[in-house]
Amino acid sequence: MRAALRRSTVQPSEISRVQRYLREKFSNPRLRLKKRDTTEDSVEVYLGDEFIGVIYRDEDEGELSYAFQMAILEMDLPED
Repeated sequence: MRAALRRSTVQPSEISRVQRYLREKFSNPRLRLKKRDTTEDSVEVYLGDEFIGVIYRDEDEGELSYAFQMAILEMDLPED
């Protein structure tokens, strides 16, 4: 039987590692991660002072991954 997906607490060392990864991957030192006040299984993602999404910590069958979720509002899209 397959183990259930489990979300668990994001540790400060993980926040630092994932933030460093994102900054290097996107060549942007303005990306930063911040612990959330309401839950411990995810962190907020900021570009400078602008909130752009959430990263969730997932464990499944002993493998650890991080899922980035970003909503884009239609009103924020450029005109055609």
